[in-house]
Amino acid sequence: MSDRKQLDTGGADIESSTPLLTKPPRNVAVDAYRGLVMLLMMAEVLRLSAVARAYPNSLFWHILAFNQTHVEWTWFGLHDLIQPSFTFLVGVALPYSIRSRQRKGETFAHSLAHTIIRSFILIALGIFLRSIGKPITYFTFEDTLTQIGLGYTFAFLLAWCKPRWQWIAFAAILFGYWLAWALYPLPPANFDYASVGVTPEWHSHLLHGFAAHWNKNANLGQAFDVWFLNLFPRTSPFLFNRGGYLTLSFIPTLGTMLLGLFAGRWLIASAPQIPFRRLLIAATALTAGGVLLHVLGINPIVKRIWTPAWTLFSGGLCFYILAAFLWLVDKHKQHRLAFPLVVVGMNSIAAYLIAHLWEDFVESSLRTHLGDRVLNIFGTGLQPLLLGGLTLLIYWYALYWMYRRNIFLRI
Repeated sequence: MSDRKQLDTGGADIESSTPLLTKPPRNVAVDAYRGLVMLLMMAEVLRLSAVARAYPNSLFWHILAFNQTHVEWTWFGLHDLIQPSFTFLVGVALPYSIRSRQRKGETFAHSLAHTIIRSFILIALGIFLRSIGKPITYFTFEDTLTQIGLGYTFAFLLAWCKPRWQWIAFAAILFGYWLAWALYPLPPANFDYASVGVTPEWHSHLLHGFAAHWNKNANLGQAFDVWFLNLFPRTSPFLFNRGGYLTLSFIPTLGTMLLGLFAGRWLIASAPQIPFRRLLIAATALTAGGVLLHVLGINPIVKRIWTPAWTLFSGGLCFYILAAFLWLVDKHKQHRLAFPLVVVGMNSIAAYLIAHLWEDFVESSLRTHLGDRVLNIFGTGLQPLLLGGLTLLIYWYALYWMYRRNIFLRI
């Protein structure tokens, strides 16, 4: 599954004492973090895996390629942090967005209606993009936009609760989801994994013992999708997702969004100070909690099915990254250094659409007008990198053009 993927990020908290008539400045660090996430997603055009295959003895290219692909099952690479970071930042932006709407005198009912519409649009947009090139509408709900859309309204409602109830909801979501999977029967000993798309070559990634409840396409989420996705029109019955991705992952993904919500509230409550201590304590506790669940065999860290351990582990890493951006951009005022990322981060929906819709046109145009003589100037092995780099530059310049003209796509 590709992670190709505005929410207002300037404002004050629901409970802030900042006067409603005073518009607080944008949180540039959050914009920069979002920009990095989107840039990593758009950078798939660099095709580092193809470059690594051209240089099989180069550790350098293989490390880069590993971090531009999703791991097969347990643990993670850099690319696996794109979706949780994007989801986390949606949560960070939520209290700012609510505060902004309060400043305009918007009622709760109107905000809720807008949130429901936004959720629906995110889901519909995700399905639309996944259907490109398909003979009919391709109804799946495991991509980034639909996963966020499925959980966004619930996050909005929880944003109005007291922090204690938000934490209770967070714990209940993860524990309840873990328990449901743990109670779901394991496949029989002679289970034919090939029938659910698990090839013999993949068997080295299969989990054993209690952790086997979270094996690829032999779990509660798979059973749900076989029922749920076949309710929609399809060219053939749904049997399995080749990557192991699931609709029900939106439930623990909601947990990631809530972690972002906690971070957003802390940032607003402490402004203009930065709550580094609180952010780093949360980061360490969450990361350690996820690792502990994994090593004890209670729950494995698997991004593809968004296990509760992954929610904790990746959420902790998101807190670390957010703290780093706050330290660099806000504390040390490195706004010029962050500017290229801010250009992308302030137009994240546009960046997501560009990455999905422009790639073939831009690359084919570059091939037509530059030709192999130019694209192979550094050798055929590096052609994918040069072509992808030029494509990425065009993407960024388009977003810069929109930035200069105050054109920002928002849902």
